[in-house]
Amino acid sequence: MEPTNSYEIHPKENFYFIIKVIVSALVYFSMGYFLFFAEIPVIGYTKYLFFFYAIVIALVLLFQFGILIGYIKGNAVKVNETQFSDIYATVVKQSTALGLSYVPDVYLLQAGGLLNAFATRFFGRNYIVIYSDVLEEAYEDNKAAVDFIIGHELGHIKRNHLTKNLILFPSAFMPFLNAAYSRACEYTCDSIGACLSPQGAQQGLLLLAAGKRLYKKVNIDSYVAQTYQEGGFWKWFAEKVSTHPNLTKRLEKFNYKSFQTASKPLTIVDEVKQEAATKRNRPQQILPKLVNVL
Repeated sequence: MEPTNSYEIHPKENFYFIIKVIVSALVYFSMGYFLFFAEIPVIGYTKYLFFFYAIVIALVLLFQFGILIGYIKGNAVKVNETQFSDIYATVVKQSTALGLSYVPDVYLLQAGGLLNAFATRFFGRNYIVIYSDVLEEAYEDNKAAVDFIIGHELGHIKRNHLTKNLILFPSAFMPFLNAAYSRACEYTCDSIGACLSPQGAQQGLLLLAAGKRLYKKVNIDSYVAQTYQEGGFWKWFAEKVSTHPNLTKRLEKFNYKSFQTASKPLTIVDEVKQEAATKRNRPQQILPKLVNVL
């Protein structure tokens, strides 16, 4: 399974990554300087406490993550050559197409009806967890949509997003930066998933939006048009603090346009865009007339 074309790395991913590197480097440098070189008496008394608390926090996070991995291994169904072999074959083919050094461990987890999947990493091992309701769709009539979701998660591994976030952990405390970087990474992984499963990209995102029983009935034009019709501060702010872009924007940016043809008439989205552009330009058109009158 070769990608149909090269995937696109979202430009803001590299931009925010550079900022995260700078912020983290400054934090690491400052910590090292004040702990080992600064001649401040209070530092000498508190650096041991700092190391103690840092170790305690690291151990707590390690144990919490270890418990999560242990729960997955003890309760989820591992996908392999003898268990859901067709899904495993897809993971192997996509991993090969992306040039991964090894195939990640894949697990099927029942999550009470949630539609999602995620990639994670623990002690140098990559994992992909697919919620059962997503995988059910592959056995009904839309395996391509599931292939897209799997390809998306493999994209996180391909781009080393998990390792980068761990190394650049100090930058996570900078407001909005970590969320902005994560959203850019999601766009990149959507592109990777679309290259690996172009027929499933559109339906894969709709599956996450509307659920496995209703996503085929969604009017795509109307849904994408919500990006321009539904506005306001809280919608904007909710996305800015979220690790994932709005699904309407993801669908339009990576999949929606590729399914349109030049011969088609204007869609609802095109009309909404034109109306929004007209409203933005209207003051500029009226202003010269007012100047002439005055």
